[in-house]
Amino acid sequence: MSNPSLTEQFPPVSYEAWRRVVEQDLAGASFEKKLVTQTYEGVSIQPIYTRRDWPVEGDRSGLPGQPPFTRGARPVNRRPLALDVAGWDIRQEHRHPSLAVTNQAVLADLERGATSVQFRLDAAARAGLDGDDPAAGDLAGQDGVMIYSSADLGRALDQVLLEIAGIGLDAGAQFLPAAGLLVALLRERGLDPARARVAFNADPLAALAEEGRLPTRLDEALDRLAELAAWTSRHMPSSRSVCVGTSCYHRAGATAVQDLAFSMATGVAYLRAMLGFGLTLPAALNQLLFSYSVGCNQFLAIAKLRAARRLWARVAEACGAEPRDRAMALHVRNADRIMTVRDPWVNMLRTTVCCFAGAAAGAESITITPFDSQVGLPDDFSRRIARNTQVILMEESHLGQVMDPGGGSWYIERLTEDLAAAAWKLFQEIEARGGMGEAIVSGWVKEQIEAAYQPREKNLARRKDAITGVSEFPNLGERSLEPREPDRAALREEARQRLEGLRRRGNVGRALQALEAQVRVREGEPGELMETIIADAQAGATIGELAQSLDGGHEAVTIDALVFHTFSEPYEALRAASDEYAARAGHRPSAFLVNLGPVAQHTARAGYARNFLEAGGFEVIDGEGCDDAAAAGSAFAASGAGLAVICSSDAVYQQLAAPVAGELKRRGARRIVLAGRPGENEASWREAGIDTFIHIGCDVLGTLRSLLKEQGVEVE
Repeated sequence: MSNPSLTEQFPPVSYEAWRRVVEQDLAGASFEKKLVTQTYEGVSIQPIYTRRDWPVEGDRSGLPGQPPFTRGARPVNRRPLALDVAGWDIRQEHRHPSLAVTNQAVLADLERGATSVQFRLDAAARAGLDGDDPAAGDLAGQDGVMIYSSADLGRALDQVLLEIAGIGLDAGAQFLPAAGLLVALLRERGLDPARARVAFNADPLAALAEEGRLPTRLDEALDRLAELAAWTSRHMPSSRSVCVGTSCYHRAGATAVQDLAFSMATGVAYLRAMLGFGLTLPAALNQLLFSYSVGCNQFLAIAKLRAARRLWARVAEACGAEPRDRAMALHVRNADRIMTVRDPWVNMLRTTVCCFAGAAAGAESITITPFDSQVGLPDDFSRRIARNTQVILMEESHLGQVMDPGGGSWYIERLTEDLAAAAWKLFQEIEARGGMGEAIVSGWVKEQIEAAYQPREKNLARRKDAITGVSEFPNLGERSLEPREPDRAALREEARQRLEGLRRRGNVGRALQALEAQVRVREGEPGELMETIIADAQAGATIGELAQSLDGGHEAVTIDALVFHTFSEPYEALRAASDEYAARAGHRPSAFLVNLGPVAQHTARAGYARNFLEAGGFEVIDGEGCDDAAAAGSAFAASGAGLAVICSSDAVYQQLAAPVAGELKRRGARRIVLAGRPGENEASWREAGIDTFIHIGCDVLGTLRSLLKEQGVEVE
């Protein structure tokens, strides 16, 4: 008996032959409208991809670790300080205001799988203010750790082996003083900075876009970035000083193409600043760390990150870089905009997808935020889940051992190419406008993002883009997580006492005067200003004092900051309004499902209506199947609800919709909704008393707002 040959039984079918069969089945309907998906980036996603979309001959993606680095900066990533273990740097964020709580969380992370940590300084420090400064006010302890001095940083890093653990800083516009505090701590502990693995993350353009303010002119801010880069290049060869971060644009609604174009334009702006300051091209390129946020569209996220590597290799090549210097250092973080307050446990699934995408695209470091990050400050459990999400994918799924798993996929390769081409075109437009700095200051970047977000906003409102647990399959009976908020007043008093004690012990006034003079006349070689800052920080200077010495007398740049969104925000506002109503009235706004006919007739639309209404915080009461108007009216009256929703099939509607609506009105229904499209019956059904029609594609948010208001719920 011979073995059957599948290739003989199923001969190859050409794309053209397949297309002909599909178009016959479509019976005249448009192939493009029915089967081709248009992304927010303007990229067309085809229903099928073949060799014709990405030929093997002349593959432009190359090999992992080789130009154009689409497939990764190196063949296989290696975990820091473990060159024999494949993987990536697990970098966890910390933003609890308490130094003691932060230290405990840092130690737990590093003892249980994380290989680096990143501190977001609080809003006061990012604004160049100490926590005891009267101007700081509520900024102290807000959205970050209350780190104001080298001693504070030392408390947050108590018992941390700084020669092993990587450290990242997120200090906004105050990257230079913050870097001084960290290097001062390294020297105080007797550690050669050259042995440390640090990301200073100087990113003034992102700080301007996010906060709407820089404490000095943009050219001065870029000079300070270059100053830090020059010093870091000379003294800390294992560290990077500059971050090209796009999270603020992504959180405001940017598309993948915009994200890529903004990052390329930002990278070029920073590269120019460093080269103008005297750094060599290889040294300047080695100072850059690119950081991207990714969402739940797994293939789009992988393609975006692969396209980023390709684009930057092209930029570096155009600048004259040698092939080995064109590789991008890539950090990936899950997007804030996909995280929800309601049903936050689903966020564990969302962040898993994000982590997988980052790892599959070859990121050198990944950050996953706790699933309750939108609710409030995380606890030990949520931090553990975030950390272990990465550990499982790396050590149990062995994802780090696979070289570019998306490579060779016709779909991913084509999508990578399409994103790169569209982003390059937008990048060129930004350059023609004067570069990223000018594009931000003029408001053009903000306008572009807001215009790009409008189609997505409409699709979210219509539930074309579903949010599981919020706009789709909500659970009104879920156990809500209580926000964990610290006693900020006590923490501010604690910070005041720390700062008061620090100032009593040391007199840094003369040193700070020297720093001010150095800034004024701009004397010295590249890196000397940084050395002065480090010395002042070692003497006890605080971030507020250093910022005042650097920025005092300078003219600040102010713009309209980006407006941030989460996809779930409008639905969660309705749920919050329902909660407030329930607290006042003792019950939620309610709706009664007037189910007509047998279960087979009404179950589909009853399920749709329940899902629809619960997304707005309605308590939904199911009715038994009714066969006539009188029974429907009686059931509604007994429910005590003020809103009636008629659910059944089109055939049943033809017979019962009008008489049932009339009876419901007579029995006190303030609003009658019908689940389904009315078609040519709309006028007659409205005349009979039906007020609203809900169906796939309708304005879900607008309808829910209207229904809630009619039930007495205060909706903004």
